[in-house]
Amino acid sequence: MAELKIALKVHNKDNVATIFDNGVYDGAEVEVRDKRGKSEVVKVRGLVPYGHKIAVRDIAQGELIIKYGEEIGIATRDIRKGDYVHVHNLDSMRGRGDWKEEGK
Repeated sequence: MAELKIALKVHNKDNVATIFDNGVYDGAEVEVRDKRGKSEVVKVRGLVPYGHKIAVRDIAQGELIIKYGEEIGIATRDIRKGDYVHVHNLDSMRGRGDWKEEGK
């Protein structure tokens, strides 16, 4: 049996986890670990490069993407658990002058 690939969920609020392994392909299973030592096996949907993100739960279009406990973007379409989360399905909020508190 192949060894599970690893992904880390850093903060309890996070709805994504970061992949820390190479060769994570569509249909692969990864072990998502959190800082409390809990883990869950998630089936990946898409080819995910090292250091990129997967959804750890379903995320609705318009919902905030949370990584390291911080809002990093907004879902531009529905994202299913295990989906690769990147520029094709999220709009970044980092460094944008048009994303102010009143504009959320």
